[in-house]
Amino acid sequence: MTKSIVNTDIVLQQVSSMEKSVGSVPSRNHEIFDAFRLAFETGNTVDFLNKVTEDFHFFVPLPLEGWNQEQQGKERFEELIRFERSVLQVQLTPLIKLENESYGMVVFRADGTLNGLPYRNELTVVFEFEADRIRSFREYVGMPLKNYENP
Repeated sequence: MTKSIVNTDIVLQQVSSMEKSVGSVPSRNHEIFDAFRLAFETGNTVDFLNKVTEDFHFFVPLPLEGWNQEQQGKERFEELIRFERSVLQVQLTPLIKLENESYGMVVFRADGTLNGLPYRNELTVVFEFEADRIRSFREYVGMPLKNYENP
């Protein structure tokens, strides 16, 4: 199994060459973005996990032991969704969608509750594609997630 190392400068170069997604014809990437959103909103991971590679990995900026490093595999993604849904009930609204053959990026506005308290934030998710599959994603969150530390 090979490990992908994401170089932020390369990702920023790729993002700068992306076109803002417009129009009514959904692309492969829009389906991926929607499957990601639905996993977090509903807990249903089937559509998203059907779109990942065998060496799928991801990074989320959770300030918790065991989550503060790169995560590997479908089972770990399912664990993430179960954990997130236990503390976070959220609706994700896509604000910006950018894409090219290798990368996709979506900026979401998140509205809901975190540990029972009102929650509003913006998050950016950068996806790395391999052919028609998701090889990895990396999430960037607008505000510190302190409420995760003290449920």
